[in-house]
Amino acid sequence: MKLTAIAIDDEPVALAVIKSHAAMVPFLEIKGYFTNAFEAMDFLSREKVDLLFLDIKMPDISGLDFLTSMPQPPMTIFTTAYSEHAVKSFELDAVDYLLKPFSLIRFMKACNKAHSLWQLKQQQGTPARETPSYIFLKSGYEQFKILLDDILYLESAGNYVNFILKDRRLISRLSMQEATELLPAALFTRVHRSYIVANNKVERADRTSLYIKNVPIPIGAAYGAEVDKILDPPSGPYQQGGS
Repeated sequence: MKLTAIAIDDEPVALAVIKSHAAMVPFLEIKGYFTNAFEAMDFLSREKVDLLFLDIKMPDISGLDFLTSMPQPPMTIFTTAYSEHAVKSFELDAVDYLLKPFSLIRFMKACNKAHSLWQLKQQQGTPARETPSYIFLKSGYEQFKILLDDILYLESAGNYVNFILKDRRLISRLSMQEATELLPAALFTRVHRSYIVANNKVERADRTSLYIKNVPIPIGAAYGAEVDKILDPPSGPYQQGGS
Protein backbone atom coordinates (compact mmCIF):
# COMPACT_ATOMS: atom_id res chain seq x y z
CA MET A 1 0.00 0.00 0.00
CA LYS A 2 1.35 3.40 -0.99
CA LEU A 3 1.30 6.69 0.87
CA THR A 4 -1.28 8.86 -0.94
CA ALA A 5 -0.92 12.61 -1.29
CA ILE A 6 -1.94 15.74 -3.12
CA ALA A 7 0.12 18.84 -3.85
CA ILE A 8 -1.20 22.41 -3.62
CA ASP A 9 0.72 25.38 -5.01
CA ASP A 10 -0.43 28.35 -7.05
CA GLU A 11 2.71 28.11 -9.20
CA PRO A 12 2.59 25.38 -11.89
CA VAL A 13 6.40 25.29 -12.03
CA ALA A 14 6.53 24.41 -8.32
CA LEU A 15 4.03 21.60 -8.86
CA ALA A 16 6.13 20.32 -11.76
CA VAL A 17 9.14 20.06 -9.43
CA ILE A 18 7.10 18.08 -6.89
CA LYS A 19 5.79 15.82 -9.65
CA SER A 20 9.32 15.14 -10.89
CA HIS A 21 10.65 14.41 -7.39
CA ALA A 22 7.62 12.30 -6.43
CA ALA A 23 8.22 10.03 -9.43
CA MET A 24 11.46 8.95 -7.74
CA VAL A 25 9.80 7.94 -4.45
CA PRO A 26 8.52 4.35 -4.79
CA PHE A 27 6.09 4.40 -1.86
CA LEU A 28 4.39 7.69 -2.80
CA GLU A 29 1.27 8.13 -4.96
CA ILE A 30 0.21 11.69 -5.83
CA LYS A 31 -3.53 11.68 -6.52
CA GLY A 32 -3.80 15.30 -7.63
CA TYR A 33 -1.97 18.56 -8.29
CA PHE A 34 -3.85 21.79 -7.57
CA THR A 35 -3.07 25.45 -8.29
CA ASN A 36 -6.41 26.44 -6.70
CA ALA A 37 -6.62 25.77 -2.97
CA PHE A 38 -10.42 25.69 -2.94
CA GLU A 39 -10.49 23.03 -5.66
CA ALA A 40 -8.13 21.03 -3.49
CA MET A 41 -10.41 21.55 -0.50
CA ASP A 42 -13.36 20.23 -2.54
CA PHE A 43 -11.29 17.20 -3.55
CA LEU A 44 -10.41 16.48 0.07
CA SER A 45 -14.08 16.65 1.05
CA ARG A 46 -14.67 13.71 -1.30
CA GLU A 47 -11.46 11.72 -1.06
CA LYS A 48 -9.07 10.93 1.76
CA VAL A 49 -5.31 11.21 1.38
CA ASP A 50 -2.50 10.60 3.84
CA LEU A 51 -0.31 13.60 3.06
CA LEU A 52 -0.43 17.18 1.77
CA PHE A 53 2.37 19.03 0.05
CA LEU A 54 1.19 22.55 0.79
CA ASP A 55 2.48 25.95 -0.27
CA ILE A 56 2.11 28.71 2.32
CA LYS A 57 1.79 31.96 0.36
CA MET A 58 -1.13 31.58 -2.06
CA PRO A 59 -3.40 34.34 -3.40
CA ASP A 60 -6.79 33.31 -2.00
CA ILE A 61 -5.90 31.52 1.24
CA SER A 62 -2.59 30.87 2.94
CA GLY A 63 -1.42 27.34 3.47
CA LEU A 64 -1.50 27.90 7.23
CA ASP A 65 -5.15 28.99 7.11
CA PHE A 66 -5.96 26.14 4.74
CA LEU A 67 -4.57 23.61 7.21
CA THR A 68 -6.23 25.11 10.29
CA SER A 69 -9.60 25.13 8.47
CA MET A 70 -9.58 21.33 8.31
CA PRO A 71 -11.01 19.49 11.33
CA GLN A 72 -8.85 16.39 10.75
CA PRO A 73 -6.09 17.34 8.34
CA PRO A 74 -3.71 14.82 6.77
CA MET A 75 -0.02 14.88 7.55
CA THR A 76 1.44 17.98 5.95
CA ILE A 77 4.77 18.94 4.41
CA PHE A 78 4.94 22.67 3.77
CA THR A 79 6.71 23.83 0.59
CA THR A 80 7.57 27.50 0.54
CA ALA A 81 10.17 30.08 -0.45
CA TYR A 82 9.82 31.83 2.92
CA SER A 83 11.53 30.68 6.11
CA GLU A 84 9.66 32.93 8.55
CA HIS A 85 6.67 30.58 8.88
CA ALA A 86 8.67 27.56 10.04
CA VAL A 87 7.84 27.91 13.75
CA LYS A 88 4.11 28.27 13.08
CA SER A 89 4.14 25.30 10.74
CA PHE A 90 5.61 23.01 13.39
CA GLU A 91 3.08 24.33 15.92
CA LEU A 92 0.54 22.85 13.50
CA ASP A 93 2.39 19.50 13.68
CA ALA A 94 3.78 19.69 10.17
CA VAL A 95 5.89 16.69 9.25
CA ASP A 96 8.48 18.87 7.54
CA TYR A 97 9.14 22.30 6.05
CA LEU A 98 10.78 22.41 2.62
CA LEU A 99 12.35 25.68 1.53
CA LYS A 100 12.25 26.26 -2.22
CA PRO A 101 14.22 25.41 -4.21
CA PHE A 102 14.63 22.02 -2.52
CA SER A 103 16.65 19.12 -3.85
CA LEU A 104 15.45 15.61 -4.58
CA ILE A 105 17.39 14.36 -1.56
CA ARG A 106 15.75 16.88 0.77
CA PHE A 107 12.35 15.97 -0.70
CA MET A 108 13.04 12.28 -0.15
CA LYS A 109 14.04 12.90 3.44
CA ALA A 110 10.69 14.58 4.10
CA CYS A 111 8.85 11.73 2.36
CA ASN A 112 10.77 9.11 4.35
CA LYS A 113 9.73 10.84 7.56
CA ALA A 114 6.08 11.01 6.49
CA HIS A 115 6.12 7.36 5.41
CA SER A 116 7.54 6.24 8.74
CA LEU A 117 4.89 8.22 10.64
CA TRP A 118 2.18 6.82 8.40
CA GLN A 119 3.33 3.25 9.08
CA LEU A 120 3.28 3.90 12.82
CA LYS A 121 -0.25 5.23 12.56
CA GLN A 122 -1.28 2.13 10.63
CA GLN A 123 0.22 -0.13 13.28
CA GLN A 124 -0.93 1.79 16.35
CA GLY A 125 -3.98 3.69 15.16
CA THR A 126 -2.67 6.91 16.72
CA PRO A 127 -0.53 9.80 15.50
CA ALA A 128 3.17 9.54 16.27
CA ARG A 129 6.31 11.57 15.91
CA GLU A 130 9.61 9.72 16.04
CA THR A 131 12.76 9.10 14.08
CA PRO A 132 12.22 6.89 11.01
CA SER A 133 13.88 3.47 11.04
CA TYR A 134 14.93 3.46 7.38
CA ILE A 135 15.53 5.56 4.29
CA PHE A 136 15.11 4.94 0.57
CA LEU A 137 18.38 5.42 -1.30
CA LYS A 138 18.81 5.84 -5.04
CA SER A 139 21.71 3.81 -6.41
CA GLY A 140 22.03 3.65 -10.17
CA TYR A 141 18.52 3.33 -11.57
CA GLU A 142 17.07 1.63 -8.49
CA GLN A 143 15.72 2.69 -5.08
CA PHE A 144 16.84 0.62 -2.09
CA LYS A 145 15.22 0.51 1.34
CA ILE A 146 18.05 0.86 3.85
CA LEU A 147 17.57 0.20 7.55
CA LEU A 148 19.31 2.94 9.51
CA ASP A 149 20.64 0.37 11.94
CA ASP A 150 22.47 -1.37 9.08
CA ILE A 151 24.52 1.73 8.23
CA LEU A 152 28.05 1.75 9.66
CA TYR A 153 29.47 4.86 8.01
CA LEU A 154 29.49 6.93 4.82
CA GLU A 155 32.55 7.81 2.76
CA SER A 156 32.75 10.50 0.09
CA ALA A 157 33.95 9.40 -3.36
CA GLY A 158 34.06 12.47 -5.58
CA ASN A 159 30.52 13.21 -6.73
CA TYR A 160 29.28 10.04 -5.03
CA VAL A 161 28.91 8.73 -1.48
CA ASN A 162 29.59 5.15 -0.42
CA PHE A 163 27.14 3.82 2.17
CA ILE A 164 29.00 1.15 4.14
CA LEU A 165 26.43 -1.27 5.55
CA LYS A 166 26.71 -4.34 7.74
CA ASP A 167 26.62 -6.70 4.78
CA ARG A 168 27.26 -4.64 1.64
CA ARG A 169 28.14 -1.30 0.09
CA LEU A 170 25.88 1.00 -1.90
CA ILE A 171 27.02 4.01 -3.87
CA SER A 172 24.75 6.96 -4.56
CA ARG A 173 25.25 10.18 -6.51
CA LEU A 174 25.12 12.61 -3.60
CA SER A 175 27.19 15.36 -2.04
CA MET A 176 28.18 14.93 1.58
CA GLN A 177 25.85 17.80 2.50
CA GLU A 178 22.94 16.01 0.82
CA ALA A 179 23.84 12.78 2.60
CA THR A 180 23.93 14.63 5.92
CA GLU A 181 20.44 16.03 5.27
CA LEU A 182 19.10 12.60 4.35
CA LEU A 183 20.07 11.01 7.68
CA PRO A 184 18.61 11.76 11.15
CA ALA A 185 20.97 14.16 12.91
CA ALA A 186 20.40 12.41 16.25
CA LEU A 187 21.86 9.16 14.91
CA PHE A 188 24.60 10.19 12.48
CA THR A 189 27.47 12.67 12.73
CA ARG A 190 29.82 14.12 10.17
CA VAL A 191 33.30 13.77 11.64
CA HIS A 192 35.40 14.67 8.59
CA ARG A 193 34.75 16.38 5.28
CA SER A 194 34.68 12.89 3.72
CA TYR A 195 33.07 10.77 6.47
CA ILE A 196 29.79 10.44 8.35
CA VAL A 197 29.49 7.81 11.09
CA ALA A 198 26.61 6.05 12.77
CA ASN A 199 27.01 7.22 16.35
CA ASN A 200 26.15 3.89 17.97
CA LYS A 201 28.59 1.96 15.76
CA VAL A 202 31.68 3.78 17.05
CA GLU A 203 33.60 1.24 19.13
CA ARG A 204 36.62 3.27 20.25
CA ALA A 205 38.52 6.48 19.54
CA ASP A 206 41.91 8.05 19.79
CA ARG A 207 43.06 11.58 19.04
CA THR A 208 43.07 11.12 15.28
CA SER A 209 40.46 8.48 14.50
CA LEU A 210 37.23 6.78 15.40
CA TYR A 211 36.98 3.02 14.88
CA ILE A 212 34.06 1.03 13.49
CA LYS A 213 34.67 -2.70 13.03
CA ASN A 214 38.36 -1.87 13.45
CA VAL A 215 38.22 0.44 10.44
CA PRO A 216 39.82 3.81 11.28
CA ILE A 217 37.65 6.82 10.42
CA PRO A 218 39.76 10.01 10.42
CA ILE A 219 38.65 12.93 12.56
CA GLY A 220 38.72 16.25 10.72
CA ALA A 221 40.30 19.22 12.44
CA ALA A 222 37.08 21.22 12.08
CA TYR A 223 34.85 18.51 13.55
CA GLY A 224 36.17 18.15 17.09
CA ALA A 225 32.99 19.46 18.73
CA GLU A 226 30.84 17.03 16.77
CA VAL A 227 33.06 14.10 17.75
CA ASP A 228 32.93 15.11 21.41
CA LYS A 229 29.14 14.85 21.26
CA ILE A 230 29.38 11.21 20.17
CA LEU A 231 31.63 10.23 23.05
CA ASP A 232 29.98 10.13 26.46
CA PRO A 233 31.64 11.40 28.50
CA PRO A 234 33.90 13.48 26.22
CA SER A 235 37.52 12.45 26.42
CA GLY A 236 38.89 15.87 25.61
CA PRO A 237 39.33 17.96 22.48
CA TYR A 238 39.69 16.07 19.19
CA GLN A 239 41.44 18.68 17.11
CA GLN A 240 44.04 16.62 15.28
CA GLY A 241 43.75 14.60 12.11
CA GLY A 242 42.85 15.37 8.49
CA SER A 243 40.52 18.09 7.27
